[in-house]
Amino acid sequence: MKITEIRCAGLRHGTPKGGWANEIQEEDCVHTLIAVFTDEGITGWGSSFTSEGLVRGALDVLSPLYLGENPLEPERVSEKLHANTFWMGRGGSITHAISGIDIALWDILGKSTGQPVGRLLGGRYRERVQPYASLLMCEPGQLVEHLAAVKEQGFRAFKIGWGPFGRHSFAKDEAIVDAARNAVGSGARLMVDAGASDAFWPQDYKWAVRTAQMLAGYGVHWFEEPLQPDNLRDYVLLRNHSPVAVAGGEVLTRRQSFTPWLQEGAFDIVQPDVTKVGGISEERRIAWMAEESGVRFIPHGWNTALGLASDLHLASASRNTDMVEYLTGSPFVDDLVEVPLRLDQDGMLAIPDGPGLGVSLDMDAVERHTGVRFTV
Repeated sequence: MKITEIRCAGLRHGTPKGGWANEIQEEDCVHTLIAVFTDEGITGWGSSFTSEGLVRGALDVLSPLYLGENPLEPERVSEKLHANTFWMGRGGSITHAISGIDIALWDILGKSTGQPVGRLLGGRYRERVQPYASLLMCEPGQLVEHLAAVKEQGFRAFKIGWGPFGRHSFAKDEAIVDAARNAVGSGARLMVDAGASDAFWPQDYKWAVRTAQMLAGYGVHWFEEPLQPDNLRDYVLLRNHSPVAVAGGEVLTRRQSFTPWLQEGAFDIVQPDVTKVGGISEERRIAWMAEESGVRFIPHGWNTALGLASDLHLASASRNTDMVEYLTGSPFVDDLVEVPLRLDQDGMLAIPDGPGLGVSLDMDAVERHTGVRFTV
């Protein structure tokens, strides 16, 4: 089998807000679908956390390396793409584009062998996993309404992030957390994401320590991105002094970038994003590194249905991964697939059992959100 073509299409018309200082709009493109075509008629699908223009540029650079390659060898082919483009800047848009290609190659391998990706990754430790509803913070009254609606959908774990948190006053931060805890109940898992990778984050280490102590009083399960994303030293200090688990890593790409953070003990929970980090091949290596370092691997999933499906398979094949992120209210998660993923009565998601990623795209929805009609 050979790769004959790779095409991409940017997702628009419903892009969810990101909580960023420079807020994205519904027509902005920050996620791009990638389709890998083969000479045997099997098509694999992936997605990249990068705009369509940047992915197209990356495909132009990468095409001499992937055309004619064997799509049944995702790790080797992806490593070939990485190794031959390092001089353009490891970890940038080319790495993000390779992430989508790699996901699609695993999808092809699964479809060709009739096996779900999780089994091809070495075996499934679990058949279902708990998703946590991921949503943006807002004023306490509005947040309570939003959380109540999401709880009604069956979620039993929740993460609130970004928005006004850490940007106004400590009193407002606590009011938001207090309202969230009351809304979800004492028995639910509640996580807080400061979003300190946002542009010009205003807070520092002392704020993070004080906030972690406040969060502990509300039984918060982890404190995510409480410091600027390159501040390794302060992350190590915070992890040593925080009564709440410290999570991060969504902005890092490739396993080499994660190595010092894991070796130095900067995280309790590491959160690579499969649509940025280098794909499934790279993320499972990071998961192995995390396990060897005594760090929990729980993937970051503010992306698409294809990213979520990839995370579910990675969770199934990772011994200690008991949660995945579920971006609530996004058409790029809920509308893109023919059969949406549904929570069971216990608030759990079943790991897809079909070949490859185990999800089929709704081509009408793809056309609505990309303006492109794929024929497969």
